[in-house]
Amino acid sequence: MLDVPYVHVVFTLPHLLSPLSLQNPHLLYSVLFRTVVQTLQDIAGDPKHLGAETGDLAVLHTWGQQLHHHPHLHCVLPAGGLAPDRTRWLPCRPHFVLPVKVLSRRFRRLFLDALEHAARRGYLTLSGRCQDLAALQPSQHFLGTLRRTEWVVYAKEPLQTPQHVLQYLARYTHRVAISNQRLVALEQGKVTFRWKDYKQGNAIRLMTLDAVECIRRFLLHVLPRGFQRIRHFGFLANRVRPAKLAVCRALLPPPAGVPPAMHLEAETPQGQDDPGLVCPACQRGRMYGVETLRPQPAPCARDRRPAGWDTS
Repeated sequence: MLDVPYVHVVFTLPHLLSPLSLQNPHLLYSVLFRTVVQTLQDIAGDPKHLGAETGDLAVLHTWGQQLHHHPHLHCVLPAGGLAPDRTRWLPCRPHFVLPVKVLSRRFRRLFLDALEHAARRGYLTLSGRCQDLAALQPSQHFLGTLRRTEWVVYAKEPLQTPQHVLQYLARYTHRVAISNQRLVALEQGKVTFRWKDYKQGNAIRLMTLDAVECIRRFLLHVLPRGFQRIRHFGFLANRVRPAKLAVCRALLPPPAGVPPAMHLEAETPQGQDDPGLVCPACQRGRMYGVETLRPQPAPCARDRRPAGWDTS
């Protein structure tokens, strides 16, 4: 995390695409990641808006509060970016990052172009509710309807501290569809759970479903095996993150409350001037061994807990 405000942007697929994405989850969710990132990079890189390279963490969610299929991408990115020549950090305007209308239009165009390309190449599975799209005229009508539909992109006001970002991500990164805290009861083959009604001021309500229907809704959100639902892009991409984050930190002022000495290269103790120990985060300080933790022997059979115990 950089010591700058962070912003939360959500890109949502229209409900019309739900049947198609359920039949082609790997393809359409991959296209969703790719087009959202391209949208952010294009608009952030435009000098009319920011003119900088940004970095973001994207998390895929496929559910709504009532467990219906609702694919959308949560993106968390710093309110600013790295100048193209890497000599400046360019902050966004106060209380504003990127125009959501511009993001929405670019996102829609890029996604539908990719979808049309996949259809022409025969990459889409079209059966059941989607089998009519195999014909040219219905598919063109379907794409035309999507082009006339307003695609929702929502951006919250920037969060001022990285701690708020971490607290937010901790709740969202690995949860799938519903948490245990929302479950109220399982009685007579019916499941009752809490849900938040966003249209009524986030009022908490109860919903009761037949257990089979509840399981059906939950299984809509099981992703293809091996699919990565958390990804990093821009200057946070895995292959460039250490070097580019070091550049960003060098261009930003020291965090408030941190002694300046912590941002200077530490003096190297005698006999420990190995350049391989340079800190991978700041590229200035050095890392020194303090203690070596040896592997511990496996516990004896008599010391192991019974197989039925929960060790989570």
